[in-house]
Amino acid sequence: MSDLNTDILHYTAFASDPVGGNPAGIVLDASGLDDAAMLAIAADLGYSETAFLTAPPEDLGEPGRAFTLRYFSPLAEVPFCGHATVATAVALAERIGPGALTFATRNGTIPVEVTEVDGVLQATLTSVEPYVTEAADLGTALDALRWDKGDLDPGLPPRFAYAGARHLILAAATRERLADLNYDFDRLAAYMTGHDLTTVQLVWRASGHVFHVRDPFPVGGVVEDPATGAAAAALGAYLRELGEVSPAAVLTLHQGEDMGRPGLLRVELRDGDPRIHVSGAAVRIPG
Repeated sequence: MSDLNTDILHYTAFASDPVGGNPAGIVLDASGLDDAAMLAIAADLGYSETAFLTAPPEDLGEPGRAFTLRYFSPLAEVPFCGHATVATAVALAERIGPGALTFATRNGTIPVEVTEVDGVLQATLTSVEPYVTEAADLGTALDALRWDKGDLDPGLPPRFAYAGARHLILAAATRERLADLNYDFDRLAAYMTGHDLTTVQLVWRASGHVFHVRDPFPVGGVVEDPATGAAAAALGAYLRELGEVSPAAVLTLHQGEDMGRPGLLRVELRDGDPRIHVSGAAVRIPG
């Protein structure tokens, strides 16, 4: 892998404009870095996640297009991160060409397909098989968010959902409730740590297949994640589990608008495939 690049790259995912989406650091050859060095790089960058590539396990995929991929927030390693996967796939495609890539992550193998659409590279990741469970200790989560039960959409009950990482999904009754994010950082972090959650995905349903979403990420040392591919996959699984969408559906997620970093995530469910497919553009951040 040493022929790729050992520099720290800066890309934003789920946007075609560098001022939108979710920034990620990328190290295309992390073979000389230990865990402490990776964490130090991620903390110094301050992005929600930084991605680190090393050699793949044997027989993972096509030689030269398969890698081990790890993710670090400023505070800790994260088992799976969608936006950094998309950003990394596009960064690789710019160097070795679009097409299929395979990533070995801590929580399973993630295939990614990179294509060019109107001159912009886009990546589609395929999640590990998801699951959805009842949410626990909901009162604590609502207190930490400074929400009450009346703020929730009664048609979309709270759940834990997993598609590579665990998330609490809470649906707001109004767009105004979603826009007013003012939570207790330490209390929400403690709740999330106790339930092994990566983010809390707050959603507002604009229509049957269009959602606005926000993701507090205090366990990563970040107040809010601007665009969250792992949570998008979890939301797709959640909506399918509840019967809110058909077995073959395409969802559009708007995220980052309230932060001034608008992003667009496409979530696809395919009939007969339990996995979730999340797509978005990514571009390099100049400088």
